Amino acid sequence: MKKILSAFLLLSFAIFFSQEKKPMFWQDIQNFKKLDKETPPPKDAILLIGSSSFTRWTDVASYFPGKVIINRGFGGSRLTDLNAYADDLLAPYQPKQIIIYCGDNDFADNHDLKADVVVKRFKTFYKKIRQRFPNIEVDYISIKFSPSREILWPQMRETNKQIAAFMKKEKNAEYIDITKAMEDANGNIRRDIFLEDMLHLTPEGNKIWADVIRPYMK
Repeated sequence: MKKILSAFLLLSFAIFFSQEKKPMFWQDIQNFKKLDKETPPPKDAILLIGSSSFTRWTDVASYFPGKVIINRGFGGSRLTDLNAYADDLLAPYQPKQIIIYCGDNDFADNHDLKADVVVKRFKTFYKKIRQRFPNIEVDYISIKFSPSREILWPQMRETNKQIAAFMKKEKNAEYIDITKAMEDANGNIRRDIFLEDMLHLTPEGNKIWADVIRPYMK
């Protein structure tokens, strides 16, 4: 009986520690792999990569009739996570366009983070995309100014400014500014297009994003 109990405890510890070693968002990536295995991803699609603003936009394809969308937004991912999983996020696909929304969680994770650091993280991911897809369209959606993260707006604003300048110099690249469209007539961020958490968007908020993004889609 003692031997059985000891074996059970050893197995339990082994399972626990093996799970502990898995990096953040590992399961999300495995889920993507399972989806791709069950339904091979179409070629020449528009690939969305980024954080929960994409993850929660589960009906994104309905906002863009006639467009083939692959949504690979995951959790509260940061640009560091996009870089860590770059091969998994890029290798399985042959897109005609990639649209990225990521960056605000980098600041939420570390309030002292400087804009330059986040911009560098984005440029690293952009370079990884270009190494694999040198000629496709690559677009970056500006970091939104969520009311729940108002303390971080200065860093976010500077990050947007720097990435906009970078993308302007790149070929087949666009900076998509969604910030103005999310303001009211007085230039204030509309709180009514956010869910109760004041972080994620309502369907109306998603519609606003779609209206801004649509002209950039190939």
